[in-house]
Amino acid sequence: MDEEDQAAAGDVRLLRVLKIGEEFGEAAEAITRALGAKPRKGDSHTSEDVERQLCGVIVTAQVALLAINPEAEKVLDARVQGLLERLNLS
Repeated sequence: MDEEDQAAAGDVRLLRVLKIGEEFGEAAEAITRALGAKPRKGDSHTSEDVERQLCGVIVTAQVALLAINPEAEKVLDARVQGLLERLNLS
């Protein structure tokens, strides 16, 4: 892989991680509107909208993890297991 290809791969990883922020913003907006916290804008969102946006955050984060590590599923499984152990839930 030449330097240009490496830079392009780095750009892709960066953009994938930054996309998580965009998805989070959409989830935050959905919950804010669903709860009626912006009265002049109305309660234009439902709990289903919030759920859909949260799924977007989860999927986008997993895609970003996959861009960084091809064994993303193993990385996530290990992290979830560690969190469960820390909380004494495993």
